[in-house]
Amino acid sequence: MISVEEALERALALVSPLEAETVALAEACGRFMCAPAVARRDQPPFAASAMDGYALAGDPVAGDRFTLIGEAGAGHAFTGRVGPGEAVRIFTGAPLPAGADRVVIQENVEAEGAAIRLTEASDGRNIRPAGQDFRAGDSLSPRRLRPNDLALLAAMNIAEVPVTRRPVVALVATGDELVMPGETPRDDQIIASNSFTLKALAEAEGAEVRLLPIARDTEAELRTVLEMAAGADIVVTIGGASVGDHDLVGKVAGEMGLERAFYKIAMRPGKPLIAGRLNGRPMLGLPGNPVSSIVCAHLFLLPMLRVMLGLPAAAAPHRRARLAEPLPANGPRAHYMRAKLAETDGLPQIAAFPRQDSALLRELSEADALLLRPPGDPARESGEMVRYIPL
Repeated sequence: MISVEEALERALALVSPLEAETVALAEACGRFMCAPAVARRDQPPFAASAMDGYALAGDPVAGDRFTLIGEAGAGHAFTGRVGPGEAVRIFTGAPLPAGADRVVIQENVEAEGAAIRLTEASDGRNIRPAGQDFRAGDSLSPRRLRPNDLALLAAMNIAEVPVTRRPVVALVATGDELVMPGETPRDDQIIASNSFTLKALAEAEGAEVRLLPIARDTEAELRTVLEMAAGADIVVTIGGASVGDHDLVGKVAGEMGLERAFYKIAMRPGKPLIAGRLNGRPMLGLPGNPVSSIVCAHLFLLPMLRVMLGLPAAAAPHRRARLAEPLPANGPRAHYMRAKLAETDGLPQIAAFPRQDSALLRELSEADALLLRPPGDPARESGEMVRYIPL
């Protein structure tokens, strides 16, 4: 068995960034922008009023009077020039008229017909300078685009964005014991559950997922379903990766040309994990137990997808919290324990669930973290800092 760290290094070596495509800005949220975006204009493109009020020049004091000569609104600039003793009614976002160098807020002004009188001294210039936000030629670095990024790109006058193509994931569940939700299982069958979480995880990461038919426990059927995965960027099998008589993934994939990168990891849950290249494409053989497959997806599948999208090669993000309850010493394998986060006195705390059987989905559903116990980790007391992976 190899360590989790070595297994991840070998898994990430199987993948590389996919090619780019161009999408409309409105379709770019959640996609990985793979090249810098360069602003095509200043923002704001002109000096603009930051308040509703009156544009004028100089350093007015309370009691000064000004003649109104026009009005400026957002999208409706005043085309004349403001001279001494003159003012233009102006609204937030409107271009500052020529000759004006400040905006007096309307709360400090009293209207007197075609003129205004200041009731208080000016409290600042209330102007947003041209290019205050960004200048033409400024760039936004490659990143996974969030909703807030789209506003910035739109203001940069960018209508289309270069993004990495979505990885196509082929998901293959295996086993005679499985039926799909909604079907009527025999007494000796269970519902195929892993596929739906794995599909959702991969799609949330930016992938497209093909959910292939369940492969029954015959070499011929497994080979047929694996052949249906042709064209996918990564093939992910669920179950059949151990060494029992009905665990056929390693054998069949090997006969189909699998170049194995590793098999078996010093971790729990998730020891029987296979990775390699099948016909030039990466393949990941996940364990069949629900918790094992989903934990391995967080540790291996999602980091692999991130590399394919163009993100740096990295492990799942780790955070730290205080242990809410003591834990006994850990064994020789890394243990990823389902756990619950809470906050006490403003500090994050974490508690592992008492039951850690890899077939228990209820605990997985209630968990919001995987508490990491390194191999050989000694007993831990309440209050000690530990690492976890958020779910």
